[in-house]
Amino acid sequence: MGRRSRRRGRAEKLEAPTEDHRSDGGDVLTLRCVLTPRTRAQYAQVLHGNTLSQEDAWNRAVEFLFERLAVRWTISDVVTEGQRDLLARLRAASADERRFVREALRAHCAEWFPDVEAP
Repeated sequence: MGRRSRRRGRAEKLEAPTEDHRSDGGDVLTLRCVLTPRTRAQYAQVLHGNTLSQEDAWNRAVEFLFERLAVRWTISDVVTEGQRDLLARLRAASADERRFVREALRAHCAEWFPDVEAP
């Protein structure tokens, strides 16, 4: 085993702090509390990128933020984790679930990222 491999095994993986957002129905959306400067710039491009369809840009911005911030989503005691699974669950969400996600993202951005324009 090389030196690099041994070092990797000992180093602790840093995890970003998270915050839970609860819906009235008891669902829990866990969001990261860290957003890098590069991700913020990419998000601004997504939000304001499509001048022909503001609604399309807005929907893409919600998905972009959700993809970058969501860690876990518990709906009716069913836990969804992993970026691909979370995004698929968002796309299959009901109107009420999507509304909850948007409200959670807005509240989260207001608290943790006041410089980021929430969708």
